[in-house]
Amino acid sequence: MSVTKLLAGLCLAAVIVPAVAEEKFKVCADPLNPPYSTKNQDGFENKIAELFAKELGQKVEYTWFAQRIGFIRNTLTAPVDEWAANSDDYKCDIVMGVPANYDLTLTTAPYYQSTYVLLIAKGRGWDDIKDASQLANLPLQRQESLKIAMFDRGPGTSWLQENGLLDQGVPYQSMSGDSNNNTAMEMDRDFKAKKIDMVILWGPLAAYVTAQSPKNTYTMIPMKSTPGIKFDYAMAMGVRKGDKAKKAQLDNLIDTKADKIQAIIGGYGVPLLPIAKEANGRGD
Repeated sequence: MSVTKLLAGLCLAAVIVPAVAEEKFKVCADPLNPPYSTKNQDGFENKIAELFAKELGQKVEYTWFAQRIGFIRNTLTAPVDEWAANSDDYKCDIVMGVPANYDLTLTTAPYYQSTYVLLIAKGRGWDDIKDASQLANLPLQRQESLKIAMFDRGPGTSWLQENGLLDQGVPYQSMSGDSNNNTAMEMDRDFKAKKIDMVILWGPLAAYVTAQSPKNTYTMIPMKSTPGIKFDYAMAMGVRKGDKAKKAQLDNLIDTKADKIQAIIGGYGVPLLPIAKEANGRGD
């Protein structure tokens, strides 16, 4: 075969062979959920997704949906074409943050563990509080002046009830339904307006609130789990049930990039605990 014919054949092949599309690291995320994820991709879950995608030679692609009731159904398990029979092409493949052993997904090994904290605004008469147990032992007159936030779901409300402080609680919904504010943003606003002086809040959310004000504005006191009330939880990543290949891939990254993951999360001021040995991702 002549050189001319060979080159012509190669050119023709280049035209008719389709280019291989870049693989995607397809993440399901809330577009307004700091410090976890935002549409600006500046949350710590965004940064970990970038880390993993880079390691895999992929590009992060997001499906945005508010992380409230129906989140998994509308993202992780939602086919791209809802009318296609037996479709295996889904809107996204990974939820970056779910509780370890979360019922709605297959979960990876946990990649961080945090705790609820008692977050107290300084300079409002509560600077002597160094442990949550002190609140239950305050003189009645002082207890009655408490303005401590409580949620419809969460261990903080149970703790207030157990310690006879429920009447001093300022109620909040854990899912605000506000498209312009998430729970942490609402807490920040109400602290600054002095509607509340303290709150029992999940560690990452408390870290976000403290980051919105000058240093030393708040005291952060970790809550202690008891047999009746658990405050510390391990967090994992979620994939579709049965997707063992994706789970194994993520488990490997969680293991080999553990130091970088902890550095990313720690950089947001999140209170971190050693990951409990019993907090294992499901393998079924």
